[in-house]
Amino acid sequence: MRRQKWVAGAAISAGVVAAAMVPAPAVAHPFGDPQTVTVALDGQRPDVVHVKWRVGGPDDLTLLGVSLGLLPRERVRADGSVDVQYTDPGVIGGSAAFTAYLLEHITVAHGERPCGGTVQPVEALALRGATAEYTCPGPVATATVAVRMLTDLNPAYRTLATGPAGQRAVYGDGSDTHDWALTGAPAPGGAGLGRRAAVQIAVVAGGLLLVAAAAVLVARRLRRRAVAA
Repeated sequence: MRRQKWVAGAAISAGVVAAAMVPAPAVAHPFGDPQTVTVALDGQRPDVVHVKWRVGGPDDLTLLGVSLGLLPRERVRADGSVDVQYTDPGVIGGSAAFTAYLLEHITVAHGERPCGGTVQPVEALALRGATAEYTCPGPVATATVAVRMLTDLNPAYRTLATGPAGQRAVYGDGSDTHDWALTGAPAPGGAGLGRRAAVQIAVVAGGLLLVAAAAVLVARRLRRRAVAA
């Protein structure tokens, strides 16, 4: 499976072999399916926060593997296409480089104090994602979670995040931190997001009803004219 990824090629002088080409995932095309993150408090330990990350598309995962040095550079071709292979998730998910990358780009803090993270064994990375556990200094009611996954490849990457009680957030370059209420009431803004979404849905539905009603009226007028003629 291949999707187009536009990358900046390095300047190549005459006589340099293709293997010496250095792809630049920093300008990878990030406009496919978004990444997702789920934030939750551990059901047994109130000081442990779980963050589950899933990549948007398999080509994004392959690009990450190339940038981490886990996959051959030639997998990003000169024309910008990415050669995705079914073995890529296993190579990436089983590596210490990916674990270090995940813990560096997803962090959790309890107040001003960081929470130490570990990554659970990764299985079927492309389908199930990867889950990190963050142990905080004490019981967590609200945690600050930062997500910077893949924005080092391209700042246009976005991550859709969900949390307890229907909380939602969108992470991106320049908006890479969010406070999550893990116990008690949803964080401020969560209910507002739900109300705004409901209003938008109602407006769209109302607009569709108006269009349908107008279509019915036009059809009736056309039939009347046809009968009169």
